[in-house]
Amino acid sequence: MDGINLKQVQLENIVFLDIETVSAHRSFEDLNSDWQDLWKRKARNLLKEQQTEADIYDQASIYAEFGKVICIGVGLIRRGKDGTQFRVKSYYGDDERTVLQEFANLLNKSFNGATYLLCAHNGKEFDFPYLARRMMVQGIALPKLLDIQGKKPWEVPHLDTLELWKFGDRKSFTSLNLLAHLFEIPTPKDDIDGSMVGSVYWQDHDLDRIARYCCKDVLTLARVFLKFRGEKNISDEDVIYA
Repeated sequence: MDGINLKQVQLENIVFLDIETVSAHRSFEDLNSDWQDLWKRKARNLLKEQQTEADIYDQASIYAEFGKVICIGVGLIRRGKDGTQFRVKSYYGDDERTVLQEFANLLNKSFNGATYLLCAHNGKEFDFPYLARRMMVQGIALPKLLDIQGKKPWEVPHLDTLELWKFGDRKSFTSLNLLAHLFEIPTPKDDIDGSMVGSVYWQDHDLDRIARYCCKDVLTLARVFLKFRGEKNISDEDVIYA
């Protein structure tokens, strides 16, 4: 939403989210010949010296045509008589359609009004289009918050902390982890990072671990956003994991 005034955004109307994705298959060899050819064409410009398309198949996870969503973390700020709470939960599993449908049901049921916003880090380049594309592949009708076709830039109900941090600078990428350190926001040091999700899924099949990591990223995202607003941050005691 171009030109948005962060101070005017109702925190309770923001759906903070993060997704975890993996390649659609364990390895390049598991693809049929058609998909192998398609991946070779896609990977042609990604190869480094002495690499093959099979060597970099783990990168398929970042492309909606070759990957799948295994986890969606969702966080909500709630204010009441007991103070501010941050409620976070994850939708995850091997069946991508079920994961996406559960998330779509949440948006359709509770966040279908004109005042709600999605927020993610690099969400406009990754999370939001990835979710929309995979929902289309799975035959799931797009929730209002993801159906942006035909909308003008200022009508799109998406917030992106990476974009907010750029202040119009299009040349650089700043990770959520870097922003967290910059603003002295504690981040988990006893967990995996994004580069490990594929191996934790395909080798260990530890979906619970991936879901915990995803939820912690959602919490970090919300804390960074509150820093952008100049507001008091969320304490660990105020976090509720559903």
